[in-house]
Amino acid sequence: MADEPTTPVETEAEITAVATAEPAAKAAAPKRKKAKRSVPNGQVHVLATFNNTIITFSDNSGNVLTSSSAGACGFRGSKKGTAYAAQVAAERAAQAAKQQYGFGKADVFIKGIGLGRDAAIRVLSSMDIAVENIKDVTGVPHGGVRPRKARRI
Repeated sequence: MADEPTTPVETEAEITAVATAEPAAKAAAPKRKKAKRSVPNGQVHVLATFNNTIITFSDNSGNVLTSSSAGACGFRGSKKGTAYAAQVAAERAAQAAKQQYGFGKADVFIKGIGLGRDAAIRVLSSMDIAVENIKDVTGVPHGGVRPRKARRI
């Protein structure tokens, strides 16, 4: 008996204390499921430049819901400025807005002079998003740039 190795004997209280300590750390911060927000109507901002088109869906107070751009859809270089790239970007943003927020009606604000202006609006009507009004908010220069210096003869 003296030659046999001794094994430590754990009591039941020690075993339960160790077993309950591990889940307690995991359960310390229970994460709540985020409530699904419903935004039936809002705004769509379309920025159409020569190089890219950015479509942003927001609620009526301007908080961004979803956005997409031609570059984010995989288009590179001069292809980002095309009407087809704007159409794909608008489809992606509209699909996300409809699925996540139940987006149904929109006031459209267009800025810029790129090829994606019309394509983005056509996508909204094809995705069953009612376009209530369309407003062009492209910046207009007033006063212009500084003139050249006077020519000396």
